[in-house]
Amino acid sequence: MKFVKWAVGIIAVLTVGVLIYCFDPLSNLSAEDLAKDAANYDVEIIRDEWGVPHIIGPRDVDTSFGLGFAHAEDDFETIQISVAAARGEMSRYIGMDGVPVDVIVEMMDVWGRIDRDYETKVSAHTKAMARAYVAGVNLYASQNLDATWAGLAPFTEQDVIAGFVMKTPFFYGFDGDISELFLGTRNVELALDPAGDRDAFNMSKPAPFARGSNAFAVTPERSGDGVTRLFINSHQPLTGPVAWYEAHTISGEGMNIQGGLFPGTPVVLCGFNEHLGWANTVSEPDLVDTYRLKLNPDNKKQYMLDGQWEDFTYRKARLNIKLFGPFAFKAWKTVKVSKHGPVIDTDKGPIAVRFAGHDEVRQLDQYVALGKATTREEFMDAMEIHALPSINYVYADKVGNIGFVHNGQYPNRVSGWDYSGDLPGDRSDLIWTDYRPYDQTPMLFNPPSGFLYNANNTPVSATDGAGNLRFEDFPPEMELQTNMTNRAMRVLELTDGTTPISRETLLAMKFDTGFAVGSLADQVVQNVLAEEFEDGSVYDNAQAHLVDWDMRLPKDSRHGALGMLTVLDAVVEKYTSNAPDTPRQEFMDAVDYLLTHHGRFDPEWGEVNRLKRGDTNLPISGGATTLRAVYPEERRDDGQLHMSAGDSYIALIEWDAAGQQSADVVHYFGSAIIDETSPHYDDQTPLFTNEKFRKALITEDDVRTAAVETYRPGQR
Repeated sequence: MKFVKWAVGIIAVLTVGVLIYCFDPLSNLSAEDLAKDAANYDVEIIRDEWGVPHIIGPRDVDTSFGLGFAHAEDDFETIQISVAAARGEMSRYIGMDGVPVDVIVEMMDVWGRIDRDYETKVSAHTKAMARAYVAGVNLYASQNLDATWAGLAPFTEQDVIAGFVMKTPFFYGFDGDISELFLGTRNVELALDPAGDRDAFNMSKPAPFARGSNAFAVTPERSGDGVTRLFINSHQPLTGPVAWYEAHTISGEGMNIQGGLFPGTPVVLCGFNEHLGWANTVSEPDLVDTYRLKLNPDNKKQYMLDGQWEDFTYRKARLNIKLFGPFAFKAWKTVKVSKHGPVIDTDKGPIAVRFAGHDEVRQLDQYVALGKATTREEFMDAMEIHALPSINYVYADKVGNIGFVHNGQYPNRVSGWDYSGDLPGDRSDLIWTDYRPYDQTPMLFNPPSGFLYNANNTPVSATDGAGNLRFEDFPPEMELQTNMTNRAMRVLELTDGTTPISRETLLAMKFDTGFAVGSLADQVVQNVLAEEFEDGSVYDNAQAHLVDWDMRLPKDSRHGALGMLTVLDAVVEKYTSNAPDTPRQEFMDAVDYLLTHHGRFDPEWGEVNRLKRGDTNLPISGGATTLRAVYPEERRDDGQLHMSAGDSYIALIEWDAAGQQSADVVHYFGSAIIDETSPHYDDQTPLFTNEKFRKALITEDDVRTAAVETYRPGQR
């Protein structure tokens, strides 16, 4: 009995000790302290009939402040998610699921970079823009303390810069490379001396940060009516930290730009002003190098470099992992670092990682400069800041210039090596220290055909006529993208290099729902049609039906549901990393799914393919990897596929022969991102699903004439 009491006492003491150790209460500043910087800014927020915020102030920083407040009104929760992620504090709020994000932030040395370079490398104007944006978010937090995550406010200007430092490498797939190493799914070739042998493995492709994008630009000569046109058509997740929010900012200092931005960003990232515009598409050059390290057998804290043993250095990520209430488990994750970069221990041994953008904090500098550019020369001056590690740009302006830039921080690598696999980690000459000069970036302006496009394809296919870039003009160690997507192949099927591309033709191209001859989807279908099924069976009948599919996905198609479900797993494998079954089995599964949920294998595609937002549930044309890009999250148990990514913010910008501008725009949901009670939660969804647009409000007079609500931050 004494032993039991003694044991209970020990357990009680230990429990109290653990609770004391884990006690980690969080609190925010007072409302007064959070709101104190708001007095430094002067701005109006004008909402139009669609609830879109048009933000007008005498200075650039005033518009940034207003944008921070308006964005918080519409999507405060996602802004907080973005800040917590960039701080490496997700585990404190969501528990173990947030640990990988926090570890990657430490691996990327996000805050080490901020501490070293923010003060000296980020321009004063950009700092002021970031400071103004968070002042707007903090003002909103001061009035909505119950919605503010404990311990997260005040939001800081460094949080804004950290968001760019963290996110921008993800757009060329850095997160996928890291995930493969952590999960042990990455098997690549080891590159030895260019004249030597190599040890071969297979490679598994990870899921990228975004699903793609389309971008088109047409000169006044090619358009047939003297109009210059730019089509912005990004493909992003429809919700979350990289979903588009639409806004318009007008500053007395010359900024008048509108388009899309992500939570936590104080300027438009993809859009247009009166003079010019640009569309972005995800690019996939190889901007990550991995190195296999040789450990000292007598000292595992050392690795071989140039014939000598070098000591690893170490950083520690502090993890406060949410338990319950005010309690969080305190843990430390050690990040090992070599001269190459962060090191991950794998079953193949330690592998070091070096990636484009690892040393960069000026991303917002470049975005601010892009938004203020008024000519091609000013736009290129902004591009030459060279702070963005990737992303294609398709450009057009009011004087008829069009351009394509396969933008990237291309590592200045030693020639002669194969950089697509792992490199030997014992040679310092393979550790690049800078980037190739910006004038060596692949770019093409005003091609003879008068048309430029990108659909996440190789940069050597950017126009449908003469003048394309050539691989032989660039050194192989740049590791340029080589693929052609279905969307790129369809563009070339729909154009011929000479026929005028009118407004109607351009719209038909953008909303095209077809799969190209020779595309992956086409190959899967041909394999299915070559199969033999029992005569008279449901699969035999369905196969006969599939023969008549025209490889298109309008919502009234009676063949599209069977066809798309047959090819779906194969065409999205790149994004899901889930290997599809055999074409035969995928086809049979598609037949079974449709029979189970629709009682037939030929329902209209729009009965299956849906865009759902709250109580709104509408049919939509298009599908995965088509120009009308519609990606489902899963095959649902109710027989529907609900769009979760793909076509998102869309804009068609036009300048006539006199330089007069007009624009048609649409958002997939509406300006109220998280408020289900707002009429703007889903008011644009019918437009979006029916391939319709709103007229953009461009000038201040346009905005004030169309105003439905005008207020100052905090005084709504």
